[in-house]
Amino acid sequence: MTYDFLIIGGGIAGISAAAHLAQLGSVCVLEAEEALGYHATGRSAAMFLRDYGNTVVRALNYASEPYHKTANGGVLSPRGVLSLARGQDGAAFAADLVGLGMTEISLDDAQDMFPILNRQTVAQAAYLADAPDLDTDLLLQNYHKQARAAGADVVLKARVSAISKDALWQVQAGETYQARVLVNAAGAWVDEIAKMAGIAPIGFQPYRRSMARVPAPEGYDLRGWPMAHGAGDRWYAKPDAGGWIISPAEAEPSHAHDAWADDMVLAEGIARYQEMVTSEVTRLETSWAGLRTFSPDDALVIGFAPQDPDFFWLAGQGGYGFQTAPAAAELAGQLAGGMTPTLDAETVLALSPARFAD
Repeated sequence: MTYDFLIIGGGIAGISAAAHLAQLGSVCVLEAEEALGYHATGRSAAMFLRDYGNTVVRALNYASEPYHKTANGGVLSPRGVLSLARGQDGAAFAADLVGLGMTEISLDDAQDMFPILNRQTVAQAAYLADAPDLDTDLLLQNYHKQARAAGADVVLKARVSAISKDALWQVQAGETYQARVLVNAAGAWVDEIAKMAGIAPIGFQPYRRSMARVPAPEGYDLRGWPMAHGAGDRWYAKPDAGGWIISPAEAEPSHAHDAWADDMVLAEGIARYQEMVTSEVTRLETSWAGLRTFSPDDALVIGFAPQDPDFFWLAGQGGYGFQTAPAAAELAGQLAGGMTPTLDAETVLALSPARFAD
């Protein structure tokens, strides 16, 4: 089986890229698991925060927003973000105000939208109305349908075991797949895939983040509640399909694997959350964890490797994979197709893997 583009990784990065690259030639996506988006993609907090991330990430957020709002009917719905601070959290609270473009509000207004706020411990509150939910499953499926409609093949349970190159890339994943261009969209495994292909790894670092699903607080209807978080990313919580999810918001260095929640970390995060609310968490319904994989400078890496013009990096999505997917995938298609990118040249350069070359 020979393709123009062989994409390793069936998360949102790989599938969105497939939808664009399939307009340029034949495409195959290899996903090691039995479902698309199994790892980081399937374990997202599912929000669109325009000003989340560094300057380079924000450029991708801004460029992706129109697609999120309109394509296939859009994938965004109202939510909002509420930041809560204790008396000792003043510096972190001030950073949230500036970093996320939030507006300070009274504790009365905060309690109106978040009835379980603990007035004994919460000293300040801020709110960002323009912070919608992002339907991650719908976005993934929309791109999957688009890729398949354009002729892309998607192969599940295809774990890559070896990569070599002669005139074409030769990839062993149960069967042998050949391609002119190899696209590395393997999430936490991108450096491992690069080493298999004889490409110098960049130094990506996966970080674990845990979540727990608990019953809705005191039987409240949570549909209109915002996402709430402790200033300085001490914890966050948000409605989820009639329930309530809480995360310690940890960033624990990890290795590439099928991550699971750490019970002690969850307990500590829930305790930080519990301090700032009046509703007690009495039981966990389920828990899970995902890996957020960052490059050394926390920006995505998009472009051909300096060592090989047929090896394409699409990596380092960190906690921004869904937010940035439309612009990142469009850029991947433009670079792979030799077209002039629609993103500004400074951002394209800041995303290029050449920035890590010796």
